[in-house]
Amino acid sequence: MGGEAGYDPRILARLLAGDRDSTVAFYGGEPLMNAPFVEKVMDRVEAKRFVIQTNGLLWKRLEVKYWKRMDAVLLSLDGREWLTDQYRGRGVYGQALQAGRELKAQGYKGDLIARMAVSESSDIFEEVAHLCSLGLFDHIHWQLDVGWSDSWADFSGWAERSYKPGILRLLDYWVSAMEGGKLLGIVPFLGILKRMREGGPTPPCGSGSEACAVLPNGRITACPIAYDAAWADLGGLEGVKKPLPTIEIGGDCKGCGLLRICGGRCLYFNREGLWGPEGFRKVCDITKFTIGAITDAAGRVAEAMERSGLPLRLLDYPRFNNSTEIIP
Repeated sequence: MGGEAGYDPRILARLLAGDRDSTVAFYGGEPLMNAPFVEKVMDRVEAKRFVIQTNGLLWKRLEVKYWKRMDAVLLSLDGREWLTDQYRGRGVYGQALQAGRELKAQGYKGDLIARMAVSESSDIFEEVAHLCSLGLFDHIHWQLDVGWSDSWADFSGWAERSYKPGILRLLDYWVSAMEGGKLLGIVPFLGILKRMREGGPTPPCGSGSEACAVLPNGRITACPIAYDAAWADLGGLEGVKKPLPTIEIGGDCKGCGLLRICGGRCLYFNREGLWGPEGFRKVCDITKFTIGAITDAAGRVAEAMERSGLPLRLLDYPRFNNSTEIIP
């Protein structure tokens, strides 16, 4: 979301009327480019929860009273300062951190999440460990920059040399902290463990099944990334009828034994196939590796929670669809 919105928030309010478990997430682009519209929606739509994903650079445009009503705030930070600034521009890291600190100082009590993009310069262990060390974020999530980006020089080599060893190292770091009485809010680990126990929507973000996106022009799409894809178009906000059509995960994912946990990972990636069959298998391999590593660590997690006396309810995350995709 950014710029002018071409629909009245009251139409959205009517669509959600009677839904006692609704979540409205402001997503972009950069939603705070149109902060007055965010405020109008929050004033007129009786949603159970509100969520925002933002780079934090324009956080002062939204009044503090609206920030305090957000159940989750996802700030775009990719790890260490040099890396975040490399990906997003000089000074972005410092401004995003300042936004998070100011929100906490002004009384924000919701879930403050560092939302990372992970690409070829990223060291997953170093980036996540750094964000954990700041003591600012309640949770940390990352999404792999795969499926649409052509910036990779050697995805397979990076996966084998950096990402997979980093995942194993990060798991050890996470369990060790748990044994010391601290549960670090690493979203993919928590979310995959929860899906191992309970399953969940397909895909994990709920796109096409439990969630949809309303574009600034009032069109409804199954997925916010698929803003121009014909397969994702569910019609206009005015005159729409519930329930909305569902758009399912397809292809090889349908018969995969890990579908209950993975959920097909990403509806857009599954449907568009921009990296072709070989590229799809490479991303699938890295996903299966991550799930396998967490499955292998599940016993250690249970023991660590018991020994440290940490309540098991802390593993119940996310408790609602807060726009973290679970599977990186």
